[in-house]
Amino acid sequence: MATPHSDRGGAPESHLRARGTLVDSVVRHAARETPALLTPGFCLYAVGGYGRGELFPASDIDLLLLFESERAARDSASLLSPFLQKLWDAGLRVSQSVRTPVECCELHEQNVELAVSLLDARLIDGDVAMSQRFEDRLSRFFHAQRQALVRGIERLTSARHARFGGSIYHLEPNIKEVPGGLRDLQVVRWLAALGTSRDDGAGLGQARDFLFRVRCQLHWEAQRDANVLSFDRQEMLAERESVAPAVWMRQYYRHARDVFRAAARTIEAAEGHSSSLFAQIRDRTSRFSNADFSVVRGRVYVREPARLSRTPEVALQLFELVARHGVQLSLDAEQRLSAHAAAIASWLNSAPGVWPVCKRILGLPHACLALREMHECGFLTVLFPELSGIDCLVVRDFFHRYTVDEHTLVGIRALTSLPEAGEAHLKPFAGLWAECSRRSALLLAVLFHDAGKADESAGHVDGSLRLANAAVERLGVPEEERSLVRFLIARHLDLSLAMQSRDLSDPVVLESLAAAIGTVENLRALTLLTFADISAVNPTLMTPWRASQLLHVFRAVHHELTRELDTDRIAAPSGEASPRAAFLDSFPKRYERTHSGGEIEQHVAMLDRARSRGVAVALDRTNGAWKLTVLASDRPSLFASVCGTLSAFGLSILRAEAFANRRHDVLDTFVFADPLRTLELNPEERDRLLATVERVVLGKVKAEDLLRNRPRPAPPSRGAHVAPVIVFDPDASVSATLVEIVAADRPGLLFDLAHAIAELGCSIEVVLVETAAHKAMDVFYLTRDGGKLDGETRDRLRHALLDACHQG
Repeated sequence: MATPHSDRGGAPESHLRARGTLVDSVVRHAARETPALLTPGFCLYAVGGYGRGELFPASDIDLLLLFESERAARDSASLLSPFLQKLWDAGLRVSQSVRTPVECCELHEQNVELAVSLLDARLIDGDVAMSQRFEDRLSRFFHAQRQALVRGIERLTSARHARFGGSIYHLEPNIKEVPGGLRDLQVVRWLAALGTSRDDGAGLGQARDFLFRVRCQLHWEAQRDANVLSFDRQEMLAERESVAPAVWMRQYYRHARDVFRAAARTIEAAEGHSSSLFAQIRDRTSRFSNADFSVVRGRVYVREPARLSRTPEVALQLFELVARHGVQLSLDAEQRLSAHAAAIASWLNSAPGVWPVCKRILGLPHACLALREMHECGFLTVLFPELSGIDCLVVRDFFHRYTVDEHTLVGIRALTSLPEAGEAHLKPFAGLWAECSRRSALLLAVLFHDAGKADESAGHVDGSLRLANAAVERLGVPEEERSLVRFLIARHLDLSLAMQSRDLSDPVVLESLAAAIGTVENLRALTLLTFADISAVNPTLMTPWRASQLLHVFRAVHHELTRELDTDRIAAPSGEASPRAAFLDSFPKRYERTHSGGEIEQHVAMLDRARSRGVAVALDRTNGAWKLTVLASDRPSLFASVCGTLSAFGLSILRAEAFANRRHDVLDTFVFADPLRTLELNPEERDRLLATVERVVLGKVKAEDLLRNRPRPAPPSRGAHVAPVIVFDPDASVSATLVEIVAADRPGLLFDLAHAIAELGCSIEVVLVETAAHKAMDVFYLTRDGGKLDGETRDRLRHALLDACHQG
């Protein structure tokens, strides 16, 4: 039973009321034509959308057939078929439920939806006295079970939102079910009806009218209960309003955003009504405050709102709090930010540079939540006005599921959630994320990598670069981080293209990719951006197979960047006499590829100290681990001695590299974990470690003596046993022999391996050390007497290395 085509203009609510009135008369007539049904002890109720007067053109007719007792229901079963047949014959699609008052007033896990639908129950016909008794009983039931019903609504809403990735920004949304859709409007009204929120949705009139009108149009066009706003339907509806489809969809997203936030607020208010002991304990433990903010029930409040205008940097501190603690903004904080947005924007435009605080926000554990909160309250485009063009922007294709701004935020979520990833195919990317030293610059690049899609007149990469350049200039981003942001945006399609249409077995292809990427650090960051970009296309795209393809590209390019590590060396330009050029002269080119400009400058600065004192050491904290840098003149067992010193302090080496130039300057770097947090909790231990390393390097203390006092670790379990494997490759390098060792990791292993190498008179030209779980994977490029290892030396070294592996 559809509305005649000629009557489809006007306000949508008038159509819904008209259809509801028409259906009421049809249902009442069918019931009265079944007189044996309309007896004392029976009531006929409209529930759901039909009950609340929102009967869309092709919606189901939800009926509650209420009998006083189960016996009455059984006795009347034969009467229901002719009654329902009359409704089907009238063109109505009926969804009926047969219940008793007792059943309606029982709450079980499996019937929350029934109880919620009764919030909209409306009597159509039947025993009036019985209906009064039932409605009184139902009112008492709602009051007694209010908290359980609220929790049920919250659980159903959360599960429904999760099916859509918690996002309103789908390119072809189901306007009934998606976050911000009609179901969320109902959530607002249900919670208000239960008395847990003062907001009954009255302020959402424009959004409600828009969504009602769209659903009516979808039903009329499809002649069925169709709720997906497909690209074709978007074009049709936009054409009727004489606007472009992308412009029309922005209206939809902004209305959906209002509804979504209203639903979130009413759920937040409902949680505040909880009187459970757990909720009271949670509220007490989640309260904290400082001079500017208070956090109550996981929501942030601004204590002195006027400061947002007087001291606008408080706004950035607010989001730093979100990024640090994972708390969300309260409705009050959102409203305060909106009220002071002009003053904050003016300050941001004139501030000398806000990158330091932006960098802190992007580097904190909950950076994604902070950006999401900025986006939802409109602050993201205040901080980054260059992104305003992609707000709610639809770019149509058959792969992307989200708008451009949402695609960006989903990509950032894909990266920041890697540390908690449990799937095996994501673990390698979690490792890359842990090793990434410039995450803030990487996330800034993800924010801007598609910003240029707002300008259809130019390629989106060029447009994104232009907008990013303006942003980094305004924010005061240092040149080194600017360069990484520009590189990532300019090259963000390269690895995807290599996965899809390049032959990675072709040396020319790999050489070209490696030349464009330049350094291992760039490769790592570009791989992570590509991972984020693919993951954010739609939730199912980053399959194990596609992850393996991306890892294959990473490993192939990584091998190309690091091959010939010892022979491919830096040559200082003729006539160049700078300290940097002198330092780099004859270092392996891999050193320049694997270290940032800032790190190289730090090493150059250490050189004078190393020359005057014989050694220079530095200790830094990086991404939850520690990094020790040692610069000294080469001598036997230098690398082994430092390894032994770290092990003697109870530190676990995760990664190590060693480089030497032809002037016998040696640069060793060690990334290690501090399992007992000794260095973190005892700053004086850092000084003791550095002093001990210096004494060991200078030969004043022997690493063997330090290790002698360290207790032996417990042997690994049988299941964790890793049989050692030693592989020699004489052809991997022109002038050195590659030795690859895989063995069970243990404290002191790297010291024992390096010591065995030194005992046989071999020199370490380059070493690459990685540790994963209980497995150590170490690669050494070795020489002896200035050349490759001969067969006899390889045999002797194999036995010595196997003995070292078994010493634990």
